[in-house]
Amino acid sequence: MYKYADAMIFDTHSHYDDKVFDEDRNALLSGMKENGVGWIVNVGAEMQGCRDALRLAEEYDFVYAALGIHPSEAAELTEADIDWMQENAANKKVVAIGEFGLDYHWPEPSADIQKKWFVRQIVLAKETGLPILIHSRDAAADTMEILTTEKAYDCGGVIHCYSYSSEMAKEYVDMGFYIGIGGVVTFKNAKKCKRTVEEIPLEKIVLETDCPYLSPEPHRGERNDSTNLIYVAEAIAELKGVAPEEVIRATTENAHKLYRL
Repeated sequence: MYKYADAMIFDTHSHYDDKVFDEDRNALLSGMKENGVGWIVNVGAEMQGCRDALRLAEEYDFVYAALGIHPSEAAELTEADIDWMQENAANKKVVAIGEFGLDYHWPEPSADIQKKWFVRQIVLAKETGLPILIHSRDAAADTMEILTTEKAYDCGGVIHCYSYSSEMAKEYVDMGFYIGIGGVVTFKNAKKCKRTVEEIPLEKIVLETDCPYLSPEPHRGERNDSTNLIYVAEAIAELKGVAPEEVIRATTENAHKLYRL
């Protein structure tokens, strides 16, 4: 049974379109509210994921969609895809452009291709008036440079699954971005993530699963879902020295501001 009946969780970044949810997606989503999860944003990572995110948002009243192309999929992106996203961004259930950005963990696509479509999706966000969800892995300097040069802070948004230093997190907060915190904060060796949570204001943190990935302790290595955010909230509460209910209420308020709901 959900422990904090007066505080509902907002999962700001999920991937329920993933095939690992095919067998029980409806049962899982239908039980969210009784498990303390009041709002979910399903985030596109490639074009089919964007279409599926829209479908889920239209099917469930508490699910919203973000449309964008992950840097690992950037080589497949076309201007026709951008046009489709721009057209569908007008849907009232679409609340952000993302996730997009840079991922240098793997050699492909090239950095030049990733940067091209990173900038293009910032332009798309500005044209649609929506906030952005930024994916950045092993690309701290280039991500900061592009976001600054393109004045992406005008859009607002989230640095998703934040993995860099607390000093850089403070720079992003000063630019107006929120910092996305998920299951990693519960890992014993996640020193940078824990320090970031300690050093930035609770008012600039949002909860996210990135499900089905990054399940928190005590479910690390298992399929993740939004009900596990209770463990993330409790870990943040311990680091901040506040009650878990306060973390849930604050991060949910932050998410509503971020997505303008």
